[in-house]
This record gives sequence, structure tokens and C-alpha cells, in this order.
Amino acid sequence: MNSINQSGWKPEMGNVGDTAPATYTGNKALMLEEALIFEIGTAGTTGVDLADAPQIAARLGNLERHRDIGLPGLSEPETVRHYTRLSRQNYAIDLGFFPLGSCTMKHNPRLNEKVARMAGFADVHPLQPVETVQGALGVIHELAHWLVTLTGMKAVAMSPKAGAHGELCGILAIRAALTARGDARSVILCPESAHGTNPATAAFAGYAVENIPATSEGRVDLAALKARLGPDVAGVMITNPNTCGLFERDMRAISDAVHAAGGYVYCDGANFNAIVGRVRPGDLGVDAMHINLHKTFSTPHGGGGPGSGPVVLSEALAPYAPLPFVDKNGDHYRLVEEETAGEHHGSSFGRMVAFHGQMGMFTRALSYIMSHGADGLRQVAEDAVLNANYILRSLEDVLEAPFAHSGPCMHEALFSDNGLAEGFSTLDIAKGLIDEGYHPMTVYFPLVVHGAMLVEPTETESKATLDQFIGALGRVAERAKAGDPSLKSAPHYAPRRRLDETQAARKPVLVWREPEQAVAAE
Repeated sequence: MNSINQSGWKPEMGNVGDTAPATYTGNKALMLEEALIFEIGTAGTTGVDLADAPQIAARLGNLERHRDIGLPGLSEPETVRHYTRLSRQNYAIDLGFFPLGSCTMKHNPRLNEKVARMAGFADVHPLQPVETVQGALGVIHELAHWLVTLTGMKAVAMSPKAGAHGELCGILAIRAALTARGDARSVILCPESAHGTNPATAAFAGYAVENIPATSEGRVDLAALKARLGPDVAGVMITNPNTCGLFERDMRAISDAVHAAGGYVYCDGANFNAIVGRVRPGDLGVDAMHINLHKTFSTPHGGGGPGSGPVVLSEALAPYAPLPFVDKNGDHYRLVEEETAGEHHGSSFGRMVAFHGQMGMFTRALSYIMSHGADGLRQVAEDAVLNANYILRSLEDVLEAPFAHSGPCMHEALFSDNGLAEGFSTLDIAKGLIDEGYHPMTVYFPLVVHGAMLVEPTETESKATLDQFIGALGRVAERAKAGDPSLKSAPHYAPRRRLDETQAARKPVLVWREPEQAVAAE
């Protein structure tokens, strides 16, 4: 392990650059000090000459604006420079390893991006005549086929926009199936090891949510689950692999027990990346599962990008799938917008969205699947699991790994802050990692582990990359265990020192300044 002060920096030296004279600009070489755009620009001016807006009668009633909104006016180079300088302070997967567990911030192959930008896909409009979008509908239909094949399910709803949206789709399909048989049930069971969106979705759909405890191994307590099943239980929402990074070995037994009690099984498929090509959820008795295309199949995630959460459905739930869906007749594709007789969507519960889904995600996901093939997708899962276990076993003697005794992990390695020096916590390790040049891993989740640190390496990272991260995290952990006081004020090398995040969340500064006041303040 590298020594704590190998860099030569000492706590008494303070922030980076404190030992050197302050610069006139506030910049430190290529680490540029960037003001807010409202502090750079001047209200009431603009970098473009525009004609005065015509005076027209307002049509907004009480919503009419009677004062300037005070937007800053900048020239084009000022605007471009501002946002370019900000972009240099943003960490991304294209800059380095992203250990953010539970969200699979993995590399996006450029082939997928090229296909998504093809004019026939990038410029498609949901209101175009069906005859003009046959290629796009063909992509949706083909992707649907492979999602059903990979999961061993009967049908798939392509329109849900993201994971939680897909969860709602599955729960609504379960409710529709229960209603169709005249069986009003009121409870959804959610294990401690499930994603936090699972109980939130069930509650949003109007169900009471009851917790099922985890065993000391971090898996669902099967005996507790069986003991709670009854005529009021509509189903169970279970995450597999779960948020402890473990595969639920009793998944088939769980499904059989829930089905015997008249309920349905919803599986959160956000972690499908760990088992794609290796395990078919349909073989485990799952009735509904969403698939985050932006996690498993490498499309952009994070930073507000669009999501996509198709939901695969068992034979029991297929008739209740939402509309619309793509159907193929010979060589022609059509959009089915209303209920039709037959096994698929024949008793649909309705719509999830106005249109048909996220085209850019569909094209990327299908490109990913076809370029990998069956053997490649199996290797994706195997490499993701291998990388996570390499991190787990490399650091289990440095950081507490609460479920290391439970056998191999799946796609992510879970650690806790137990064993650190008094007063030190997960937050200090996360901030210390920023100084090492890494975005921190997921922290304080899952809630079943005190001071949780969840590391998800994904399948695309090399051993050399993982070794460097293991060394960095291990070094920061040793500093926290030794009580290094400089770690309490980390990061020291970032554009900003440690912020009071609690204060910022609870008491944000939201002050309106009239445009003339803003100008005067400049």
C-alpha cells in the first residue's frame, strides 16, 4: 500500500496552491475558476442584435409576466467558453473508471452511437405515417423479440420510459389480472434486499407495502416470506441479483410459494447485466420484469439522459400488457393502438405513455445485442461478475465486506464503514476518492448495511484499471482507519473543497434579484 504522504502533501499545507502566491485571476494553471453565468453576463444586454419584440395582447391571463426575467447577456465566445470550462470539471465514463454501483455507468460502444444517429432513426417523429417508419418499427419488433428470448418470457411492453416506470407497468398488469378474476388483494411484499423504488412503486399503485427481512447472508428469508403469504397478498417485488450484490438462490422456491398463494412475482431487472445470457428469469417463475436498456445494453445513463424500461411478461400477464405495441404481418409492421382479441394485449390495462417508447435507446440496445451475439452477451455477465469479485476479494481485508462470507458476489461488491477510526465514515472515503481522481462509488445504499459502499466495475474495465482503483480505495481506507485528519477536509485537489451538502439541501439560497439590482451588483 502506498504511504499516506507519498505525494509530499501535508495537512498543515492546506489547500492546493496555498503554499504558492495567489493568482490574480483565481485560476491555478489549467484548473480554472469559473463564476456563475449570472455573474459573467449582464442583464438587459445580448450578444446578438435582435429587433424589438412586437407588442401583442397577452393571452395568459394571470400568468402574464410583467417584469424582465433577468437572463444574462453574453457574446457567443463567452457562452461557449463558460460551458466548455464547466464541462472540463465534469467526470464521465470517457475520462476514467466509474465505480458508481447500482447504475452501471459502463462504456457505450461507439458503434451503438453511430447507429442511433442515423437519420432514419434520429429524425423519426411519433406522428409520422406508419408507412414511412417501417424501419423504426422493425427495430422495435426485433428488439422485443430478443428481450423475450433472453428472458424466457411470453411478451414484452416496449413503451415504459425507465426502471420505475417499468415497475409501475408490471404492477398495473398484476392488478389488471387480479381484477379480471375478481380477486381484490391489497398487499405487496418487498424484501429488505430490494431496490428502494420497489416499495415506492407499490405504494404509488395503491398497495400496502410490507417488509420481508433478509437473512444473515443478505438474501430473502424464505421462511418469513412463506409465513406472510395469504389471500391479501397480490405479489412480491424482488430484486435479483439484489442490492447486496447477491443472487437470490431461492428464487424458484419464492415464485412457487407466491403462485401457490394466488399472487404474482415481479422481478426488478435493473441488475440484469450480471446474468444476461446466463439466466432466464422466466425459468425462475417470474411474471413481470423491467429491463433497463440504459444499464444492461450500454446506452447513456446519468446526467438527465433519456431512459427506457421495457417490461417482459409471463403468459399469465401477457394479455394485460399496455398499449401500443408493434405487430408484424408478412413484411409489414403496424402499431396496434387498441385492444385486440388474442393472447397478447387482449385485455390491456391501457397506456403508459402517449407514444411508443424511446427510439434512441431501442437502436442502441439492438446494436449492442446483435454485435455481441449470444456468446458475447454471456461473456458480458461473466466479466462483470469476475471484475466485481476481484474487487471484493482484493479489499475484504482492508474494508469490512459484510456479505463476503455469502459466497461470490454478482455484479457489485459491497463494503461498509465499520472498522474506521472514531469519527470517520463512508463520506470521508468518498471525498478522499475525489482527490485520487475518481467519482465516488454509491454510498449509504443499500440501507441494510451501515455506511454502505457499493462498487460496480462492469465488464468493460481491464485488470490494470481495477488494480489502480483498488490501490486508491485501499489507500484512502487505510488513512480513514489510521485517523488521518486531512481526510476530514478532503477533497483538496478538486475545484471546490468539501461542501455542506445537508445545509445546501435543507436551506438552498433562492433569491430573486430585480434586473436593475443585478446590474448594480455587478
